[in-house]
Amino acid sequence: MTRVLVLNGPNLARLGTREPEVYGSATLADLTDAVKVWAAELGLDADVRQTDDESELIGWLHEAVDARLDVVLNPAAFTHYSYALRDAAAQVTGAHLRLVEVHLTNPYARESFRHLSVIGPVATGTVAGFGVDSYRLALSALV
Repeated sequence: MTRVLVLNGPNLARLGTREPEVYGSATLADLTDAVKVWAAELGLDADVRQTDDESELIGWLHEAVDARLDVVLNPAAFTHYSYALRDAAAQVTGAHLRLVEVHLTNPYARESFRHLSVIGPVATGTVAGFGVDSYRLALSALV
């Protein structure tokens, strides 16, 4: 099975309790379980991780480059301003690996500060606005 990193940024551990009217009622555990099932159905082995720490997320992207792994990345709030994360994401795609940016909600349908993604321009593609299914679509894009 092909291994893929599924990386989640800040506040994703609060899924299910943080603004469920915006982000839905699924918890991070629910998301992780669903991603693992979808990945297996597609012949992938999903290594799902979450951190609120920008440097840890950057380190995981470096790991992806070194191990030659494709990435599904929900950068969460780092989407809009983390040039350090953008540079790490660019290393993934620059190494001819694929990185799919994913969001539960559609950032363009929300507050104006969410309309800018510094990750999108260096990502292979972006899937947004389909809730937890955004991850299923991102995994499908990798196969």
